[in-house]
Amino acid sequence: MSVKVTRDEVIAYRLEAQNLNRRLDKRSLVAATGVCGVQNSPPGSALLALNARVSDVAREAVNTAISEHKSLLQSWSMRGAPFFFPTSDLPVFTTGVLPPTEDGRRHLILGVEASLEKLEMSLAEVADRTRDTIGSVLSGRRLTVNDLGAEMTELIARELPKKKRADWEREGPYAKGQPLGEGVVHFCLRILTLQQVICFAPRDGKKAPFVLLDEWLDTDVPDVAPEDARAELLRRYLHAYGPSTRGDFASWLGVRAREGEAWWDLLENEMTEVDYGRKAWVLTEDLDALQSPPTPAGVRLLPPRDPYIQGRDRETIIDKQFHRDVFKTVGEPGTVLVDGRIVGTWRARKKGKNLHMSVTSFDRLSARSKKVVEAEAEKVAILRGAAAVEVDVDSA
Repeated sequence: MSVKVTRDEVIAYRLEAQNLNRRLDKRSLVAATGVCGVQNSPPGSALLALNARVSDVAREAVNTAISEHKSLLQSWSMRGAPFFFPTSDLPVFTTGVLPPTEDGRRHLILGVEASLEKLEMSLAEVADRTRDTIGSVLSGRRLTVNDLGAEMTELIARELPKKKRADWEREGPYAKGQPLGEGVVHFCLRILTLQQVICFAPRDGKKAPFVLLDEWLDTDVPDVAPEDARAELLRRYLHAYGPSTRGDFASWLGVRAREGEAWWDLLENEMTEVDYGRKAWVLTEDLDALQSPPTPAGVRLLPPRDPYIQGRDRETIIDKQFHRDVFKTVGEPGTVLVDGRIVGTWRARKKGKNLHMSVTSFDRLSARSKKVVEAEAEKVAILRGAAAVEVDVDSA
């Protein structure tokens, strides 16, 4: 028998779980990323997502956590996207994300299949060759994906049989003039991040260089069994996005629904089925919180691809009539959260030293909400390095 809950309870529960009701103390900056990771694409989104959850966020504090304390790490993770998460949670967001099968890994880095067929090589073979080669190229260095890929592609080519090497060096489908093998190596670097071989170093201007993980970190990484890491990742997901389904989890992770069973089956005894117009599951230990969440309050400007928006049951948190305004293939806007509801979108661009923000509300905002939106925009402007901000609010 399913436990009955309401959509409002689900929304209120998720906002509380994702720290969007009350901002955490700034000392909780790193911990805030550990709820379920914070995506950093487009670049800078993670900083704005943290601003929505933590008081007095400063770019300098984030940089210190990454570069000096090394308590915060950036690596490719769910859906092959770059995420920030606590260094102490590295196994959860790397080992816990890596599918156990070849098919699952191919789907996670979707786009490599046709090239592997042309090369007559498996993903495992190319990933192993990439792993065996990367130390000689990256040791003591910081290299962007293009520089790293180019050097590694050349070294791997020397080890291939003549016919396979010709295919490896032929121009591929990913970029003009880029060898087929180099494109495949770029995909395999995503596998290597999940195998804890490499991670991102701090950005250098517009460049995001890679480093060897064991050279970057000052401490040893906890050795966690893959099943335990996958189970913990699913717990984090259900705590942040529950109630949910195995299909929604697989989509959020970046694998096919049937491949998600390698995670889902690990926690069957820890879940309770609920019904809020759809059958879904929540961690049993979170059931009381789901049934009696605090009333949502406050205004937040969420960046594009904010964790809250990444739930796959979009109709739960945003009325379907507004999906086209929020969910776009490219150029996604940020969203405006007011007292628990997504009520509009926002876009911003810098003009000289100032930031211009355009807010489009789905319905007319109250004078109070407009005032708080303007205050939130000032925080965004500071994080974007602007001296001042101009805010225009229109109704759709």
